[in-house]
Amino acid sequence: GGSEGMNARAELPLHAPGTKTDRGYIGQSVPRANAKRLLQGRGAYVDDLRFPRLAHVVYFRSPHAHAKLKKLDLSKAAKQPGVVGVFDGRAVAEYCTPWVAVLGHLKGIKSPPQHAIAIERACWQGEAVAAIVAETRTQAEDALQHVEAEWEELPIVTDMEAALAGKVVIHPEFQDNICFKRELVTDGFDDVWKKADLVVEETYEFGRHTGVCLEGRSILADYNAAEHSLTVYHATQAPHMMQDIFSRHLDIPESSVRVICKDVGGSYGIKVHVYPDEMATAALSVMLRRPVKFVADRLESFLTDIHAREHKATVRLACTRDGRILAFDLDDLTAIGPYSVYPRTSGIEGNQVVNLTGGPYSHQQYRAKMHVVFTNKNVTCQYRAVGHPIAVAITEGIVDLAAQKLGIDPAEFRRRNLIPDDAYPYTTFPSGIKFEKLSHQQCLEKLLALMEYDQLRAEQAALRKQGIHRGIGLAAMIEVTNPSPAFYGVGGARISAQDGATLRLDPAGMVNVMCSVTEQGQGTEGIFAQIAASAVGVTLDKVRVATGDTGTMPYGGGTWASRGAGIGGEAVLQAGRALRSNILDIAAAILNEDKAKLDIVNNQIIDKLTGESKLPLSELGRVAYFRPDTLPMKFQSELTVTRHYTPREYGFTFTNGIQASLVEVDADTGFVKLLKHWCVEDCGTIINPMLVDEQIRGGVVQGIGGALFEECLYDENGQLLNGNMADYLVPMSGEMTEIIVEVRRASCRESVYMTVVAVK
Repeated sequence: GGSEGMNARAELPLHAPGTKTDRGYIGQSVPRANAKRLLQGRGAYVDDLRFPRLAHVVYFRSPHAHAKLKKLDLSKAAKQPGVVGVFDGRAVAEYCTPWVAVLGHLKGIKSPPQHAIAIERACWQGEAVAAIVAETRTQAEDALQHVEAEWEELPIVTDMEAALAGKVVIHPEFQDNICFKRELVTDGFDDVWKKADLVVEETYEFGRHTGVCLEGRSILADYNAAEHSLTVYHATQAPHMMQDIFSRHLDIPESSVRVICKDVGGSYGIKVHVYPDEMATAALSVMLRRPVKFVADRLESFLTDIHAREHKATVRLACTRDGRILAFDLDDLTAIGPYSVYPRTSGIEGNQVVNLTGGPYSHQQYRAKMHVVFTNKNVTCQYRAVGHPIAVAITEGIVDLAAQKLGIDPAEFRRRNLIPDDAYPYTTFPSGIKFEKLSHQQCLEKLLALMEYDQLRAEQAALRKQGIHRGIGLAAMIEVTNPSPAFYGVGGARISAQDGATLRLDPAGMVNVMCSVTEQGQGTEGIFAQIAASAVGVTLDKVRVATGDTGTMPYGGGTWASRGAGIGGEAVLQAGRALRSNILDIAAAILNEDKAKLDIVNNQIIDKLTGESKLPLSELGRVAYFRPDTLPMKFQSELTVTRHYTPREYGFTFTNGIQASLVEVDADTGFVKLLKHWCVEDCGTIINPMLVDEQIRGGVVQGIGGALFEECLYDENGQLLNGNMADYLVPMSGEMTEIIVEVRRASCRESVYMTVVAVK
């Protein structure tokens, strides 16, 4: 969820960290371009924006997990100081049409229509049933206390297995609580189990997580009645997707909807979905003909930001006596709340679990059964590393159990079963996903050497005799990135798989980059600056990057699925190469020389053979823009270039890696202390080693949080028990230890890496 992997397989030279060449910044640990601005308080987040006649909205939310709204009296709230208007679901529905979140290629997926504000019935604690708009947020919240509501509580389904059994059906129009189900099996699956020397089985349960972004969800919608146009300032990952959705559901021409995404304080996939309260905010702006702002507070974030990862998975593994894996068998049950989330659906996470379970291992037989069920909890959908943590956890857990039963060292068991590095191209069974040039075996050997595995095992055994219990965990992984049009487009969702970039050389020799991929704090703008500077031949200080505005940027998908550098960066690269060629055309015309003999280095047109400076780009810009009369009669300068990129050959770009943890367990209390963590990842061309390290380290910390600390806890009545930062635990610096990162480059087999140790 988000562009975690800022490392694309761009065809540019890779330079070791710390070196500088005339041709590029690829491989340079360059500080983020916008870091100084943010550190000096010059950020422009949605809540920083101030508009004339700006109103603020707060939402009256259901205190019950499932209840019918028998009475809703907003009259007293309407009379409170500063209140501009009060609205129920029916009033908002006249301006904003409901939506249904299904995809054509997820066969049989279903979900009921969902409104911006619920009408008559609330299906989870926190679902909005009314809106209060006032001159200030404080006045709106004060008025909220005067809303009078009477509820009739309805039967509640919070347990996944009870939801699957369907004795209580949440949505009466359906016969059951099943949103989506999928089954698949390879030919000959049953026979292999009869031949197996060992079959192991285990059930794993996973609690809900949420993103805990530094900046809560936020939106400011400004409707212009004179033009029937809507400008939305939005903390979103996909501005063009939201432009399309606002247009269709508010009945405003898409060309009259502008979504501006300035600074965003983290997303992790949380901010790539359609939220009812955000749609309602835009509708209220249309209804009131004035700008309206909504910013979720921390409690609202816990109640309504999408959750993820609630699964119960039973997995079996069949293998031979000598430790060769024959087959995996999976039965996964996952709960998604009362609605599939629009427009990406809540079926994708479970689908990814099915596709990726057993992924790194060379087995020929696989069966999977998966059910996605409705419950009366907050909705779940795609959150960082969609499906990957579940698939990796159950795969590695059952692999460890098999190794233990056979008496084979876990590292050796993996060595025997990981897909060989010379097996590519490789197709998984039975999903048919094609893998391209992965390196599981090399990553494993590098990890074992890095962590001094044999020494750690010896130390572990010695300490065990002293009553000190230490554990060493290994986890091999495949990461799905850069989804092609076959991912969402084939299902009918208007989610763009392509991205565009426009590069312009201005008269002063500055390269301006505009790209459809957005910046959420992961370093996108810095990456694009490095790619553009390298492709054109200018220094970094001569590059300016802008993102996140549907009114000025090329059309594109935005930030999700680690696609920022791999798709948006490729568009920047291609546009940069085209602009470079156009600049050299102009230089050849000005200098009356052969284009093939010229080059661009450090903001100068140079003689490619001698390196002699011929013309600064600022002078070239001056001539091209202000004195084109001095150029040949039929020559036309083109100093603005736009290119788009869509991955086509493969459905996804896959990376791979392996991680290890050293922990110590207090046998009396069960407390787990993390002692050390290692990560080796093969991620393609490394654009910025510092950012790659930051992103991997951040992902590791977030994963540790999910494993040891984080869980959204509900009681049997569907009440969230820990919707605050005191009770929902996230990993802090005090819980962390050394995280050692080694990054490999797939496109050449020698290791290009840095080892970075975190400060304790």
